[in-house]
Amino acid sequence: MVEKLFVVKNETGLHARPASLFVQKAAKYKSTIKVQKDGKVANAKSIISVLSLGASFGSEITIIADGPDAEDAVAGLVELLDSLEE
Repeated sequence: MVEKLFVVKNETGLHARPASLFVQKAAKYKSTIKVQKDGKVANAKSIISVLSLGASFGSEITIIADGPDAEDAVAGLVELLDSLEE
C-alpha cells in the first residue's frame, strides 16, 4: 500500500472539472485507489464519491493506493493535482 499526503493548491479545490480529471486518471490504474479527507474516505474512481469529500483550496487529502501499480498511481495522481494548481 502506498499513501501520499497532498494539500489542494487549485483555487477551485477538487470540484467539477479537476475532480473529473482526477477520476479519469485514477480509472487508468489497476490498483484500488482511495482519497481520504478529515476521516472520510472516497473511491478515487467515482466522481460522486470524490465530490462528496468537499476538498477545497488548502484541504489536506491523502491518496491511498493498493495493488500492482500503486506507486505509479499515487505518483501520477499527485502529478495531475500539481498540474492543476495554475
